[in-house]
Amino acid sequence: MPRYHYTAIATSGKKVKGSITAESPYSARKQLRVRSIHPSSITQVSSGSEKKAALFSIFAKSSKTQIIDFTNQMATLLNSGIKLTEALSVLTLQVSDVRFKNAIVDIRDRVVTGESFTDALNDYSDFFDVIYVSMVRVGEVTGSLGLSLSTISGFMEKRRRVESKVMTAMVYPMVLIVFCLAAIIVLTTTVIPKIGEQIARSGQELPGITKLLMGVGYVLTSWWVLVVIGAIVGIIWGLRQFLKTSRGAYMRDKFLLSLPLFGPLIKQRVVARFASTLSTLLSSGLAMAESLRVVAEVTGNSLMKKAIQQARERILAGADIATPLRDSGVIDPAIAHMVAVGEKSGELETMLKNISDNLEASTDIVIERLGAAVEPVIIIIMAAIVGLIAYATILPILEVSAGKL
Repeated sequence: MPRYHYTAIATSGKKVKGSITAESPYSARKQLRVRSIHPSSITQVSSGSEKKAALFSIFAKSSKTQIIDFTNQMATLLNSGIKLTEALSVLTLQVSDVRFKNAIVDIRDRVVTGESFTDALNDYSDFFDVIYVSMVRVGEVTGSLGLSLSTISGFMEKRRRVESKVMTAMVYPMVLIVFCLAAIIVLTTTVIPKIGEQIARSGQELPGITKLLMGVGYVLTSWWVLVVIGAIVGIIWGLRQFLKTSRGAYMRDKFLLSLPLFGPLIKQRVVARFASTLSTLLSSGLAMAESLRVVAEVTGNSLMKKAIQQARERILAGADIATPLRDSGVIDPAIAHMVAVGEKSGELETMLKNISDNLEASTDIVIERLGAAVEPVIIIIMAAIVGLIAYATILPILEVSAGKL
């Protein structure tokens, strides 16, 4: 049975800390309340067996895959007429990840005591994002929870496929870069210095390019490399902290969208994600204003988020949503016009779905073309660098053998 550390307020008003054993966080809170202790935070203490199980579960399935499988199975059970609590009980036996299983057990216990499924999910944002919770809320209110979960599952699966295509396209170039960098480091830190030392002992002058690469190898093998690494880490940390601010995120997103080669691809992904998410939320029965609020939180782009928030304000004021989307600079005028047409005709959900499908198909083509263009460029650049290093390695040997030194 899991053990939990808690921080709570006693009846005397004093802050207390301690440990408690319970089946779930909800059960732990319930036990503490019986003792007239009001917990403010509860954290599970992982045992050795739980840590091992969690470690092996990382290799078994990704978190997203487990959530999609869970949602699929929940939808199937609920659509078959099985009660929510029974479905949750069945699925707790099939979940392999320890953290996710404990979350499901806690959710089930809270639902059994009369708490809504939506409120229980809302406390586990690590697993269930705002889109998931919002659509479940609609399903609970309308009595079509099984259908909502089926829609969520399809939406998550579609989004995962798009992300996997992008990641797959990046794998081969990244492997090339890593292996070429490894070859460069080995040549500059071991091969060239040894050859240079042997020639230098004979009193001969080394070519300039060989001296330059020997200097690079010296830096890579000396304490200066620690300084360089430290400086790089510090710059990256500072940059990440800046990017967490609203101004930093805005500058980052604006820069990414302006990139000559990858900008159009990023823009298409942002717009496709917006159209797909909004279409899914609207088709599930969520109101337009609430749907826009949810989409703004998950859009992943500051420029798009600002445009969506402005569109939501216009909706609440009784105006259209197409104008702020057009003015954002992220959505092309043609797509903004399609949104306006869909809004006027009452077919906005269908129009957004068509936009999403077209953009995703176009994104696939762009990814294939980028892959076809980037891979040979990387190969040529790396071959040139390795060839230059090989030239710097062989040149002094040839000069010595030719009697020029």
